[in-house]
Amino acid sequence: MDYRRTYRSAAVTFVDLVRRVPADRLDGPGLGDWTLRELISHTISSALEQVPAVLGTASSSAPRSPSLPGAPRKAPQPVNIEAPEGYFAFVRDVPADVYAAAVAASTDDARRPVDFDSTGELAGRATQSLAAVGDDDVVTTPVGGMRVRDWLPTRTFELVVHGADVAAAAGVPAGFDPAAVSEATLLAARIAVALGEGPTVLSALTGRSPLPEKFTVV
Repeated sequence: MDYRRTYRSAAVTFVDLVRRVPADRLDGPGLGDWTLRELISHTISSALEQVPAVLGTASSSAPRSPSLPGAPRKAPQPVNIEAPEGYFAFVRDVPADVYAAAVAASTDDARRPVDFDSTGELAGRATQSLAAVGDDDVVTTPVGGMRVRDWLPTRTFELVVHGADVAAAAGVPAGFDPAAVSEATLLAARIAVALGEGPTVLSALTGRSPLPEKFTVV
């Protein structure tokens, strides 16, 4: 699965979705305590706006040939998280006070004013920034160093999952590409396994038993 293509596809679909959200629904329910406006703002920030900044921290363990033009690459940084599911498993495994602080910071960010008309421009910057990095370049994320190919699917996951939340709250169809939905669904299953919930999810997906009430992998 081409993680670059699925991210671009999800970004384009999310931009289109935001443009179709009725203005009179924005201050209504979104997700949990968030209004729809706050939900959209959070998704724009976490899945579009921060992408160029994070990719801008990229460093490579492969030295640049002296014969090649361009500025020297940053010194290599360690890889702390080896897979996309590790990103979400790490967040779930931190102390309760750290997790609560992260949730509060996320809510504060969601309430920051965002110009929804700039969503397309932000998506363009995010997708363009991908051209400057390699799959195995290491970037600095909130949970530590991750390879680009492992971190970017976490942003696609945000776009697809929160895109579906936005669509449900706004009463409009989302229409994400099946490849992007497949990537997000597979990642959700892998997060469940990383959290020790693999048997629970497998049993539910094969019709053996229902998921526990309020079960989630994020």
